[in-house]
Amino acid sequence: MSDFSELLDALEHQGMRRFARTLDGAQGPRMTLDGRDVLVLCSNNYLGLAHHPRLVEAAARATRDLGTSSGASRLVSGSMRIHEQFEERLAAFKGTEAALLFNAGYAANIGILQGLTGPDDILFSDALNHASIIDGCRLSAARVLVYPHNDAQALEELMQRERPNRKGHWFIVTDGVFSMDGDLAPLPELAALKKQYDALLMVDDAHGTGVLGDSGRGSGEHFGCLPDIDLHMGTLGKALGGFGAYLASSRAVVDLLINRARSLIFSTSLPPGVVAAGLEALAVVESDEGRRRRQNLWRLRELFAAPLREAGFDLCGSVTQIVPVLTGEPGPTMEASSRLLEAGIFLQGIRPPTVPEGKCRLRATLMSDHDPQEVSHATATLIELLREPR
Repeated sequence: MSDFSELLDALEHQGMRRFARTLDGAQGPRMTLDGRDVLVLCSNNYLGLAHHPRLVEAAARATRDLGTSSGASRLVSGSMRIHEQFEERLAAFKGTEAALLFNAGYAANIGILQGLTGPDDILFSDALNHASIIDGCRLSAARVLVYPHNDAQALEELMQRERPNRKGHWFIVTDGVFSMDGDLAPLPELAALKKQYDALLMVDDAHGTGVLGDSGRGSGEHFGCLPDIDLHMGTLGKALGGFGAYLASSRAVVDLLINRARSLIFSTSLPPGVVAAGLEALAVVESDEGRRRRQNLWRLRELFAAPLREAGFDLCGSVTQIVPVLTGEPGPTMEASSRLLEAGIFLQGIRPPTVPEGKCRLRATLMSDHDPQEVSHATATLIELLREPR
């Protein structure tokens, strides 16, 4: 056990030790942290739905009627009608034949990539894909070829090189919105390549679903290429304000995963209250209220990002509600995060291995119900703090 303590001491010395902070209150723009009221700029609750009365009531009603648990995995005794109803709604939302619920985004990505691939297949994966995609690639039986971030030309060169010896299925796998940079995958170019090389395009749209596109259908709708995506993965715990994840795809793909995705087969399925909240979240996202929330989110995003951009800070190519401010090394990054907290602003520093060495950052995320004056104040405070000589 002393070896573990030494590992923790080493992390502490490197400025890399992490701690979970305890918050009180519902997820929202302001919460209580260590007994003090703080502005939250690090939550993925982009549309403010995590405390929306309609979602709360739907979850409570389903819990009263259906209980607190599904009782087992879907293939044993845990496939409740409400799961199937939600999957039908998700498929309609993404424009696919079918959908399948998973317990989390991590479980979805490892289950999809493990369940659909064999040793003759190739996964072409963006270099900055989420850790769950990376781990899913590792757990798959397929060969994995990593292409430089958002470089469609480099991807095509890889595909050209591999084409003479092709045997199995090819998958292009990418985030829609990259969670640490806040930039977008070049989906139109990837869609063109998947057609040219007879590949399947899988998009992890965890940070795009509900936020991007006129009706909130995500990065594919934003680029006008939603039908070109073969595998739509998304989560319920970000803009949709709940918990869990899904894949929307063809009926054959979904049926195969029911038989082969280990993270699905060997997990108790989502509780009915969680599923009911997801159903209600989709209804809000597609309503006029959802559209207003998205519009407000983009106004707040620009209110926060524009002064930072004009002040010359590196925002890592962000064009979304995720606005990272590059800070470089772990020490200064965490010092800035601590000083912001002293000023009543909860904004986390991000360090390796989440981001590459030398690319530490303060990762800000906007919510549609942030107060504009508080957002402006936070930006001014951040600029002043980062400009101070160290």
